[in-house]
Amino acid sequence: MAKLAVKIGSLLFCPDCGTLLNLPQDGESEVLCEQCGHEEPASSYENIEIITHSHPDAFPSPLRQKRKTQTKVHDANEAMLKVTEQCSKCGHMEAYTHEAQLRSADEGSTIFYTCVKCKFGWRVNN
Repeated sequence: MAKLAVKIGSLLFCPDCGTLLNLPQDGESEVLCEQCGHEEPASSYENIEIITHSHPDAFPSPLRQKRKTQTKVHDANEAMLKVTEQCSKCGHMEAYTHEAQLRSADEGSTIFYTCVKCKFGWRVNN
């Protein structure tokens, strides 16, 4: 009887050499191991649920900024932007923000944050 791939989570490994097997392409009945040539039936991939998770801090700053919820708050004729950003002092997850170009034009801007709860302020060079 032919050996079938070893399943670990949603990954399938060659039973002969241990190489991670590729997903079958549309219409393929078998997947060929790139290292040893083992032929794995495409049916081995049926009913496999693939779940991925990313930690929010895994994204570089510009990408992380785009994922944040932003709300404009108008108070005393001053428009302020409220974002989801954790305060390093009290841990609250909302802060007011504004952006300024303090360095030369060919460098990134500086983003200023003020915690909604404790009013602690910090800045990040973008």
